[in-house]
Amino acid sequence: MKKEVVIKVQMNCDKCRRKAMKLAASADGVDSVKIDGEDKNQLVVVGEGVDPVILTGILRKKIGSSDIVKVEEKKKDDGEKKSEEPKIEPIAWYHYTPECCA
Repeated sequence: MKKEVVIKVQMNCDKCRRKAMKLAASADGVDSVKIDGEDKNQLVVVGEGVDPVILTGILRKKIGSSDIVKVEEKKKDDGEKKSEEPKIEPIAWYHYTPECCA
């Protein structure tokens, strides 16, 4: 299941924003990264198997103050609906009786 993680990062300039996006995109399981918020100080990371604690720790080391704002599971879109029932393919069974040798 995909997760959407919002992390507030202290980013004051474009160089810091590029660096933060590059770090977040290189983390394991990340599908997409975007900058959001009024002051452009929030990273929105979407992916499968993303660990928000590890990602926040990396951003703290390299960029500066960062906090987890929100972690939620991303719902499937209407276009990506998959049937929950497995498809059953018909199997042909033939009954064979050998001839008697008597």
